Amino acid sequence: MRRPAKQTFIQGTMILLAAGIINRMLGFIPRIALPRIIGAEGVGLYQLGYPFFIVLITVITGGLPLAIAKMVAEAEGENRPEQSRRILRTGLTLSFSLGLLFTLVALLSASWVSNVILTDSRVYYTFVSMTPMISIVAVSSVYRGYFQGRQNMIPSALSSVLESVIRIFFMLWFSYLLLPKGMAFAAAGAMLGVTVGEIFGMLALLVQYFFIAKADRLESNPDTAALDTGLHQDKDRQSGTLLRRMLGIAVPVTAGRLVGSFSYLLESIITARSLALAGLATAAATAQYGSLQGMVIPLLLLPGVLSSSLAVSLVPSLSEAAARRDLPSIHKRMHQALRLAMVSGAPFAAIMYVLAVPLCTLMYGNADTAPMLRLMAPFALFLYVQAPLQAALQAMDRPGRALINTLAGAVIKILLILLLASRPEYGIYGAIIAIIVNSILVTLLHYSSVVKLIQLSLRITDPLKTITAMIIMAAGTSYVFYSVPLSGTMWLQFLFAAASGMALYLGICLLTGLISVRDLDRVPFFRRRR
Repeated sequence: MRRPAKQTFIQGTMILLAAGIINRMLGFIPRIALPRIIGAEGVGLYQLGYPFFIVLITVITGGLPLAIAKMVAEAEGENRPEQSRRILRTGLTLSFSLGLLFTLVALLSASWVSNVILTDSRVYYTFVSMTPMISIVAVSSVYRGYFQGRQNMIPSALSSVLESVIRIFFMLWFSYLLLPKGMAFAAAGAMLGVTVGEIFGMLALLVQYFFIAKADRLESNPDTAALDTGLHQDKDRQSGTLLRRMLGIAVPVTAGRLVGSFSYLLESIITARSLALAGLATAAATAQYGSLQGMVIPLLLLPGVLSSSLAVSLVPSLSEAAARRDLPSIHKRMHQALRLAMVSGAPFAAIMYVLAVPLCTLMYGNADTAPMLRLMAPFALFLYVQAPLQAALQAMDRPGRALINTLAGAVIKILLILLLASRPEYGIYGAIIAIIVNSILVTLLHYSSVVKLIQLSLRITDPLKTITAMIIMAAGTSYVFYSVPLSGTMWLQFLFAAASGMALYLGICLLTGLISVRDLDRVPFFRRRR
C-alpha cells in the first residue's frame, strides 16, 4: 500500500472546488424542498437556532484546523511523521474536551436562550437537536486540518460530499415525519438530519485516516523514525509544548472568526426584535428572517464556492512565497485570485438580478423573496472577493488586521439593523441594507490592508471590464427571457435565457482579455485534453 501523494496548489484547489460545487448544488435540494415541507415559518425556526451553533463551533474550531494544518505541514516537510501524529493527538484531545464542555453548556442554557434571548420559544427543540453536533464537528475539523497539512484534500472532499448526501436525506425525512407534531418539531427534525450527516462525515474521515495511517506504517523508514525520536523526543514531549504553539496560532484566527459568528448571532436576535418593534407579529418576523437567511443568502453565496476554494489554497501558497520573500509571486497570485473571484461570480449576480422572480418561483414555489434577491444581487461581487482578501491577510500573519476590519463592519451592520429594521417603512429591507453596507465596507477595508501590506498595484481595468460584461449580459438575458418566448415550462425558458446570457458573457470576457486560452492550461482537466 503506497502512501498517498501530495497534491499541487492547482490540484488541491480543483479538488476543493469540485467538492464545493457538488455540496452547494446538493445543498439546494433542502433549500428547495424544506420550505415546501415546513414553510417559511419552519425555516425561520431552523435558522434562528443555527447562529448559536455557529458561535459554539467557532470557539472550538475557529483557528484550530488552520493551526494543525500549519504544524503538520512543517513536520511533514521535515520528514517527521511521528510529530504529525502527536500534533493530531494533541488537537483531538483539545477539540473533544472543548466539544463536551460546550455541549453541556448548550444543553443547560437551551431553555433560557429560547425564551429570553430569542423571540420565539419554539426554537428550543431545534436548539436541543443541534447539541450532539458540537463534539462531532470538533473532531471532524481536526482531521480535516491534519489532511490539509499533508496537502491531501481528497479525504476532506469525500467526507463533505458524503455528509451532504446523508444530511439532505435525513433532513427532509425527519422534518416530514415530525411535521404532524407541529412546526417546532418539524424544524427540530431538520436539525436532527444535519446531525446524522455530520456523524457519517466524521466516520468517513476516520476510515480514510485508518487506511492512510496503515500505509504510513508500511512505508516508514526505521532510520528516519529513529532520528525523529532521538532528535525531537525531549522537545516534543515537554508538557504543553505542542498545545501552547497550537493555541498561539489558533487563538488570533479564532478571535477574528468569532467576530463574524457573533455578528451573525446578534444579527438574528436584533433583526427579529427590530421587526417586532416595526409592528410585525412573531410568526411573520420569523418567516421573513427565514426567507432572508434560508433562501436569499444561500442563493447569493452559491457562486462563492470558487472564492472559498481559492481562500483555502491561498494560505499555504502565499505563506510559502512570503517565506522566500518572493513579492512578485505574491502579487501574481493575488491578482489571479481576485480576477477569478470577480469573473466567476459576476454572471451569477447578473442572472440573480434580472431573473429574480422566475428563479425564486422555481426554487421556492413563490416569488415573495424575489425583491430581496434583486436588491442584494448587484453587491454580491463584494462578497466573492472578500474571502481571498481575508485569506491573504491570514497568510501574511496579519489576522489582527482582518479582525479589526471585520469588527468595524459588524458594528456598522448591527447599528444599521437597529436603526432601519425597526422602522415600519423599511422592515426586513433595513436588515438587507445593513448586510449590503457590511459586505462593501469589510471588502474595501480588507483590500486597503492588503494593498498597504504587499504594495499591491490597483488594476482598475479588471473590475471595469467585469462590470461592463455583467451589465451587457444582464440586458441580453432579460431580453431573451421576456422577449423570446419558448413553448414549454418556465424551467426551459429560464435555462435558455441563462445559457444565452452565459454564452454572451463568456464571449465578452474572451474579447476583452478577462479570460484567455492560457487560463485553461492551469486547469488539469482542460490541460489533459489540449
